[in-house]
Amino acid sequence: MSEGVAAPSTDRIFLRDVSADDAAFLYRVYASTREQELALTNWSDEQKAQFCRMQFNAQTTDYRANYPDARHSVIERNGTAAGRLYVERGAREIRIIDIALLPEARGAGIGTRLLRELMTEAAGSGKALTIHVEKFNPALRLYLRLGFRAIEDKGVYLLMEWRA
Repeated sequence: MSEGVAAPSTDRIFLRDVSADDAAFLYRVYASTREQELALTNWSDEQKAQFCRMQFNAQTTDYRANYPDARHSVIERNGTAAGRLYVERGAREIRIIDIALLPEARGAGIGTRLLRELMTEAAGSGKALTIHVEKFNPALRLYLRLGFRAIEDKGVYLLMEWRA
């Protein structure tokens, strides 16, 4: 994947490797993906923050353990951190471990552009492109529109695959 690509608008999108300095930002991205779900609870803001912190730490540990060779990137939009993209490139597949954008960066074509680049990479290498998606995640519509198909139902998640 290239380090700098133009989004459909005039935005400049770059990927850079995650550093230790990104911990607070990565937590903020994660927490933003849980806001709607947590709004349905009657928890205090402190309880929501504690829950998010626990889940974020568990997810980070799980990703590092199960995808040790993955590239963890911060997505930058016009020089400002806007999201995260974690990808592991295996012998037979390219696995999107996680792609998430801050709310203010969603809907601007950034995710579509990055997914299309990964699709081009997968097609060029003869590999499948896969991702686990929660069934209620609004991004599921995007994956279906781009030609991903569900290949396994894992309860809350679907394993989606795209092939050239």
